[in-house]
Amino acid sequence: MPTSAAAGSALAHAESDVDREIAALGALDLAGLRSRWRQRLRSAPPPQFSRTLLLRLLAYRLQAKALGDLDRDTARLLERLARERLRRRATEARGRRSKAAPPIPPPPSPGLRPGTLLVREHAGQMHTVTVQADGFAWQGRTFTSLSEVARTITGTRWNGPRFFGLRDKPAVSSGGGQ
Repeated sequence: MPTSAAAGSALAHAESDVDREIAALGALDLAGLRSRWRQRLRSAPPPQFSRTLLLRLLAYRLQAKALGDLDRDTARLLERLARERLRRRATEARGRRSKAAPPIPPPPSPGLRPGTLLVREHAGQMHTVTVQADGFAWQGRTFTSLSEVARTITGTRWNGPRFFGLRDKPAVSSGGGQ
């Protein structure tokens, strides 16, 4: 376990270094932030950016470099949302009324990360499940699958991801036949 403790200590040290550097950025004027941008990011800062925006972006870049950036799927989702927003604005600027754009569905989840909380109300009671590296914790017990948790909560067989809203609900037929 010394490796884990050493990693935790290194992360805490990196966080405190980043915190100090961000605090120092707050004392800089616009010219100072532009200079720091060139030093740290090895590129010219966008000239139209205000001091506040430069400060925020530079702080984000410093944190991402020290502590890790967004994963690829999250970055793609954010880019897609930004493109959709720009498209809507362009449509509104042309003065046309557009139909409401369909919501962008979230990307398929490759898996739940440890620490994620899943909340579901069933029979008037709120149930919170914590995703762990080795399973799912609910009311002090650990289960190997969400389906086991759902079965324990409901007393019947359930698809666990569907019960906790992680999968689409099945399409309901309109009942027009036979």
